[in-house]
Amino acid sequence: MPMLPPQTPAQAIEQVVREEWGRILAALVKSLGDIQLAEDGLQDAVARAMEVWPETGLPDVPAAWLMTTARRKAIDRLRRDARFAARIPELSHLIDRTQDDEVTKEMIPDKRLEMIFTCCHPSLEQKTQVALTLRTLCGSSTNDIAAAFLDKPATMAQRLVRAKQKIAGAGIPYRIPDTSELAPRVTAVLAVVYLIFNQGYSTLHKRSRSLTDEALRLGRTLHYLLPNEPEVAGLLALMLLHDARRIARRNTQGAMIPLEEQNRNRWDRAKIKEGDALLRQTLARGAIGPYQIQAAISGLHAGSPSWTETDWAQIAALYALLFQMQPTPVVQINHAVAVSYAQSTSDAIALLDHLNKAPNFAHYQPYHAACADIFARDGDVARATRSYARAISLASGPAERQFLERKRDALS
Repeated sequence: MPMLPPQTPAQAIEQVVREEWGRILAALVKSLGDIQLAEDGLQDAVARAMEVWPETGLPDVPAAWLMTTARRKAIDRLRRDARFAARIPELSHLIDRTQDDEVTKEMIPDKRLEMIFTCCHPSLEQKTQVALTLRTLCGSSTNDIAAAFLDKPATMAQRLVRAKQKIAGAGIPYRIPDTSELAPRVTAVLAVVYLIFNQGYSTLHKRSRSLTDEALRLGRTLHYLLPNEPEVAGLLALMLLHDARRIARRNTQGAMIPLEEQNRNRWDRAKIKEGDALLRQTLARGAIGPYQIQAAISGLHAGSPSWTETDWAQIAALYALLFQMQPTPVVQINHAVAVSYAQSTSDAIALLDHLNKAPNFAHYQPYHAACADIFARDGDVARATRSYARAISLASGPAERQFLERKRDALS
């Protein structure tokens, strides 16, 4: 096995920052009580590391070095603050902690869970929750977050500033919610993580790939911090099983490849094995939730040797169960597609027809794409053609548009 070339100082610093950013920043925020001050201090510490580490080499505990330096940089910023007099008690506390060498030698306390719950506080809108989570827990740049949302960097920067100001002004606590409010807050956190994953998984460009990586990292962090929450394990399993098929979803020209045509030998078997094991462990607890059901569906696809051998009856049954928990039109579309394979296309059309008048479905592209496919397999070329035309007009990108056009053209 060939030896990997040694890391350059810049690469080593980048790796440390990437791996430790969330843990260090969360601990700083907990001690400073201010996200912006903590972030500024950590950025100053990273800049200092870029100057010092190439000359001195990496310290024994790089994260502790960054933590200590960030605290000192925060103190420097407070000393320059016009409100310094009002913050003397805070400064004294920081100086005491920074001068305590034993504190820096200890493992940095893991406050990421508190940070995640703060970022996903219900007083913040979901887009802001996602952006703040990516910035604080993942260390994503404002430019990258803006690109993921197709926003201007300046617009996203303002969104992040307003969020930090709202947390500070409203006195939103940096803590894990009480038992009575934990369940709904965990649900909100999982929704944010899954939204980050889907933001990357659906588009597949380079920046979006990093979003799926960050979502998986957040999922692993949540599972480590909340090992007894079944839906946390369910979400991580779902993301692993989805991501296992990522490389097979496009050909060398970038065109989309549907699941039935994918080369299953290219699927990541290690991720499938990990996701399947995680799912089996959490299902055994008996507290079944939506993420676990979706992971079970994805696991059936991942475990099937071929498209024709897919257990559509079980997938349809799982979607029916999911619909009982989440009676949304989106779930019903997926259920109808499964029914079209497990039973008949006419049964699926009966499920889809009444959705035609559902709010916003005239502009919901997956609905029209699903209708087009089922109409085509039912032999109704006219309705399939009309549905493909509508789906194409609503396509989110050229790859998706070209894929639908090929399907439409194949009708003739």
